[in-house]
Amino acid sequence: MPFDSLLEAVADARKTIIIYTPTDAGTELAERFSTRNAFVLVRQSPAAVPAGFVVVRDGDEFLGALALEDLLSFLAPTVHPPWELGETDSGYRAIFDLLDDTLFVSLDRRQLLATSREIEDRAWRVGRGTLRAGFQRRRAFERQREMYRELAATTDLDVHVYLRADTVDDDFDPGPLTLHTAPADTVGRYWFLLFDGGGDALQACGLVAEEYSPDRYRGFWTYDPTLVATATDSLP
Repeated sequence: MPFDSLLEAVADARKTIIIYTPTDAGTELAERFSTRNAFVLVRQSPAAVPAGFVVVRDGDEFLGALALEDLLSFLAPTVHPPWELGETDSGYRAIFDLLDDTLFVSLDRRQLLATSREIEDRAWRVGRGTLRAGFQRRRAFERQREMYRELAATTDLDVHVYLRADTVDDDFDPGPLTLHTAPADTVGRYWFLLFDGGGDALQACGLVAEEYSPDRYRGFWTYDPTLVATATDSLP
C-alpha cells in the first residue's frame, strides 16, 4: 500500500482529547490541536488536580491520561540523540504512547525530529533488526549522518537510508549504512522512519509524514507491527 493510501486509512480513525485546565490556556491548546485529526474538548480542571491534565479516548474506550505539562512538552519538544534520551523526556513519551495511529495534519520539523528520536531510541535499545530512514533532502541526511553511523557501529542494527537519486553522487560513501535511491516524487515527498522490532513485534514502530507545504506535514506514528510492515513493503 503506498504512503498516501496509508495516510488516508489512518485518517479514518479519530481520537478524542479532553484538556482539563485551571485557566483559559485550554482554549489556546485546543486551537493548536484543532489541526490534528482528533476531537478536542476543554474542561475546567477539578480542584484536586489544579495543574491540569489530559484524557485521551478512542470512542468510548479510555486510552489514558497524562499531566498537562506533558502535553506542553509534546508541543515544544526538546530534541536529543537517541542514546541521551532519559527520564526528562518521559512526558513526550507518554503522549507518544497515547496518540499512536492518529493522523496529525499539522506537524513541523521539530515535532517530527522529536518523534523520530523516540523511534531511534527504541531501535538503539533493542540493538538488532532493521531501521529504515527516508530523507527528503540530502542536507537533512548530512545533519544526521554521524548519528546514524553511530547507531550502525555500536549495535547490530541494519540501518538503511533512502535518498533522492538526483542528490547522490557517484563517489558518495554510505559507510556502514545501506543506501537506497528513489525518484524525487516518492522519497522526496515523505519523511519516514520504520523499525521492524528486531524479531520482537512488540518493539516495531514507525513514522510516516508527507510535506504538503514548506515545513508543514501530515502524518502518523504507530506501534502496530502490521502497519509498520505494510509501510515497509511500499518502499522502492
